[in-house]
Amino acid sequence: MIRKHLKNNSLHLHKSEQLAQEINRVFPLSPLVIEAIGKTERELFVPQGFKHHAYKLDALPLSANQWISSPLTVAKMTEALSPEGADSVLEIGCGSGYQAAVLSQLFRRVFTIERIEKLLIEAKGRFSQLKLNNINTRFDDGNKGWKSYAPYDRILFSASAPKPPMHLFEQLKEGGILVTPITHGSKQIITRFIKKGGQITQEQLDECLFVPVLEGVQK
Repeated sequence: MIRKHLKNNSLHLHKSEQLAQEINRVFPLSPLVIEAIGKTERELFVPQGFKHHAYKLDALPLSANQWISSPLTVAKMTEALSPEGADSVLEIGCGSGYQAAVLSQLFRRVFTIERIEKLLIEAKGRFSQLKLNNINTRFDDGNKGWKSYAPYDRILFSASAPKPPMHLFEQLKEGGILVTPITHGSKQIITRFIKKGGQITQEQLDECLFVPVLEGVQK
């Protein structure tokens, strides 16, 4: 099904590029991020019944009571990573795989973890059919990170919590950036953490909406 879309992708690519430009009007993006979103066909990552909503700036429901983030949120999170010049990124919370697919256009190596087995199997199928061979997947509790390939230039934590698991900073390179939504009362704020000289500084960027972080795995 995906290959059929790709063979006749001029219209879909155009929609992706239009989406990137629409996001850029709302929230200015770097040329690299505009290009990455423009190359990633969001409709391939949303449930069948929601294809006609794929290029709107809305979050959409997935199976297992999860959501595919709004493309505007994906763009904001990606921009916050400052991807230029970075080689590797760890994403915690693969979901549909859309965010990882965008990251695969920007990083040489993408590592993504998902705690819900059904979602990861579906995402892996999309990566395989799209020949996104630089994405490495793992079924696990993302709170642990992925030590085998650490340290990472960037870490993207795609679930909200009062603070990120502190041991993840051990898996982040010196000078690296970790981006995650942090809960503040009823709000969630995209927050960028920078590891420099053994210190962690943080910067609040923008409001967002993510599912809360959960522990363990779900088969």
